[in-house]
Amino acid sequence: MLARLLQTARNALAQAPQPSISAVGLSAPGPINPQTGLIYTAPNMPGWVNVPLSEILAAEFGVPVFAGNDANLAALAEARFGAGRNYRHIVYLTVSTGIGSGIISDGVLVTGKDGLAAEAGHLILEPDGPPCGCGGRGCLEALASGSSIARAAEARLAQGDDSVLQAKRGTVTSRLVAEAAQRGDRLAGEVFQRAATYLGLGVAALINLFNPQIIILGGGVTNAGDLLFDTVTRVALSRCMPILSHGVQIVPAALRDDVGLRGAAIWAFTPRPRFG
Repeated sequence: MLARLLQTARNALAQAPQPSISAVGLSAPGPINPQTGLIYTAPNMPGWVNVPLSEILAAEFGVPVFAGNDANLAALAEARFGAGRNYRHIVYLTVSTGIGSGIISDGVLVTGKDGLAAEAGHLILEPDGPPCGCGGRGCLEALASGSSIARAAEARLAQGDDSVLQAKRGTVTSRLVAEAAQRGDRLAGEVFQRAATYLGLGVAALINLFNPQIIILGGGVTNAGDLLFDTVTRVALSRCMPILSHGVQIVPAALRDDVGLRGAAIWAFTPRPRFG
């Protein structure tokens, strides 16, 4: 993966009208030290433990490298250029292979004492729930991510439950589950709505914690549209504190595939917060 990353960057520079650069912005998954660019661990990328990513890129390109968690940087991008550009209090969630998040409070990214905030995907909703890639159990990510949707569907199919997805057994994805649910498949509908309900509960907790103006949901699972958003909105606004629900919007992300690129560019020119 590192070789592909470096080659992609070289290709981009070769195609640029001005190949000279002053810095590299880097959007990376998992807990990452924003001062050193060290990826401590990436739950959904086996083998990525204590990888000095910024150091590797700095040695390759000879310029400073500014690295940040991908969901945090996506939140910056949505706040500056996307669905959150008219707001100062924003919660961003990406729902795909895993679940990541970024929090903007009064226009400032919430980074925490070590720069590792905010891992909303690891809010614990079921103490004895399914195992999560972080090593815990019952995390929001283990209950509502694209990977968890696929696993839950496969488990039901293994029990012999009737579904059009039986023909795809062993290769089921969250996209296939959403498509089957939209066509009225009972098993797919139950699996997807269970995940959407958990996601709504996670959003309710974030509303209670941060009192945002807007919740922005991105990532591949959100391509399900109303199938996801209707349930998430209903559950979140009915389960958070009533006084905090007033005026909160829950909307899809605007930037889609560009969100990480834009966020990394913003981060490279953002004054460094102080940690520790």
